[in-house]
Amino acid sequence: MCRHLAYVGPTEPLGRLLVEPAHALYRQSWAPRRQRHGTVNADGFGVGWYAEGDPRPARYRRAGPIWADQSFADLARVVRTGALLAAVRDATLAGADAEAAAAPFAAGPWLFSHNGAVAGWPGSLERVAGTLPAGELLSLEARNDSALVWALVLHRLRAVGAGEPRPRADARALADTVLEVAAAAPASRLNLLLTDGETIAATAWGDTLWYLARPGGGTVVASEPYDDDPHWQEVPDRTLLAASGTDVLLTPLEDPRESALVPAATAASVSVKEPRT
Repeated sequence: MCRHLAYVGPTEPLGRLLVEPAHALYRQSWAPRRQRHGTVNADGFGVGWYAEGDPRPARYRRAGPIWADQSFADLARVVRTGALLAAVRDATLAGADAEAAAAPFAAGPWLFSHNGAVAGWPGSLERVAGTLPAGELLSLEARNDSALVWALVLHRLRAVGAGEPRPRADARALADTVLEVAAAAPASRLNLLLTDGETIAATAWGDTLWYLARPGGGTVVASEPYDDDPHWQEVPDRTLLAASGTDVLLTPLEDPRESALVPAATAASVSVKEPRT
């Protein structure tokens, strides 16, 4: 279910990344090529982007399909940015939250999206949800699994010490959340995507994830390639991705059903994908 994409790099119109490519996120809303669960992503969409000089992103979200929104077509044509996160949604369950349930979710400098589903929702995460302060639970934008996963990630992001570099902290927050949720709700699909406007962190856990180090600079991380460029690289399942510029670091995530819950930073093997020249 769902398709999403994040980009950090040289300034581009939104449409050049989200609409113009032959298999762009726009087209993936009705004709995804690699989606394993669901077929049509018409239950909402959203895009968040960063304006020069402002660390807090703007968002445009709607409850309907992306192809039916002429206002988005205008925005995509004229709005330019050096960083964005966008998603088209295939809802797991019916709900009344409308555009509030559509990614990206946001707080401070961050944009977040979840591609997947929490198995056994909502009962499977009762214990995990109970670890959050009441104020954070009452502040959830929507009553779906993605909103709670975002709350778990955000709680970790806000708890980071001043001495830890943000890119590492962002990646660690995603990894630890995935392992916690997967331990409580096995068989969950937890492809998470996070950006602060400068870096991208993502997890591949139960669905497809790809990245492209662009020759002109910058990196795209997406559920599936938006064109047939042979330099797209697939991220192995159960992997944490951290991207800065055109440098992409991949770290294996341990399945909590097979081993004790450990931070991703302790994973034994790390693979670095060098950008092409």
